[in-house]
Amino acid sequence: MTIPKSFPAAIPGPSPFDTQESRLRQAAQELEASFLAEMLKSAGFGEAREAFGGGAGEQHFASFMVDAHAKNMAAKGGIGLAESIYESLKGDMK
Repeated sequence: MTIPKSFPAAIPGPSPFDTQESRLRQAAQELEASFLAEMLKSAGFGEAREAFGGGAGEQHFASFMVDAHAKNMAAKGGIGLAESIYESLKGDMK
């Protein structure tokens, strides 16, 4: 299969459309997701239950589930930590 010449070549690295502010916002959101994942783990989210447990596989993949939930929570606004971090760091850029 050949690629038609109308397709542009892939550009490695960050997109030229990324701005410093968008990268800063993304980093703040990732930090909030990491914080939320640790909070969920501390609360016992993702731990195997005694009844109807998923076996050994559940223990191995529980951390992926916790991380996915934390990223989803942060993407939906989370607890507002990312926005606070973003505004604080954005003020330092000026």
